[in-house]
Amino acid sequence: MLKGIDPRLNADVLYVLRAMGHGDMLIVADTNFPSESISRATVYGELLRMENLTAAESIEAVLSVYPLDTFVDDFAGRMEVVGEPNTVPPVQQEVQEKIDAAEGAHRPMVGIERFDFYDLARESYAVIQTGERRFYGCFMLRKGVIPPES
Repeated sequence: MLKGIDPRLNADVLYVLRAMGHGDMLIVADTNFPSESISRATVYGELLRMENLTAAESIEAVLSVYPLDTFVDDFAGRMEVVGEPNTVPPVQQEVQEKIDAAEGAHRPMVGIERFDFYDLARESYAVIQTGERRFYGCFMLRKGVIPPES
């Protein structure tokens, strides 16, 4: 345990979050996502796990130390429901609430078609697999910057 660090963040996840730079993408995926195979194509090359947490719990922990990009519209994305791209299921609504809380304002996630999401995930820095069992619990978070102290 570390003082001031969310205990849901394990050492491997903290290492990767710290190593990432501005604009790098992190994928937070549900249990059905092909995380193991896709993670091999990422920059980090190994799967990270937060298996005992839902997608929203994992993202809440990540956002406690991870700034989201403020320079782009696709700072965060969600896998679209196949055939219903505008549908936002409860798992995605919960994550949107965590993002809004971390940002202090409503910034909607962009929708990403399922197969485009897989391709994007292969280009990401790393994949975290959660214990989320609800469908469409897959998200992309783009790292932002921490400004200098005034």
